[in-house]
Amino acid sequence: MMNKFMISCEESGHICDKAQYDEASFVEKIKFKFHSLMCAVCRQHSKTNNKLTALVNKVKANNLSSREKDTIKSSFEKELNKHQH
Repeated sequence: MMNKFMISCEESGHICDKAQYDEASFVEKIKFKFHSLMCAVCRQHSKTNNKLTALVNKVKANNLSSREKDTIKSSFEKELNKHQH
C-alpha cells in the first residue's frame, strides 16, 4: 500500500501546482503530503508556490502603488534567487 503513495519529485511538483488552483484530487493531495514529509525540496517548492499565489491574489485584489509593486517584485526576485543557488 505504501508504494501507491510513493511519487517522484516531478509528480509532486505537478500535484502541488494543481492543488494551488484547487484542481488536485483528494488522493493526489495525500500523495503530495506524504512525499513532502520526506522531501525538503518539494516542501520548499510548495512554500514558494503559496507565497507566489498570495502575491498574485493581492495584486488582483488591489490597484497597487509603485512602491508596493517594487516591494513585491523585490520579494519575488529574492525568493527566485534563493532557489537558484
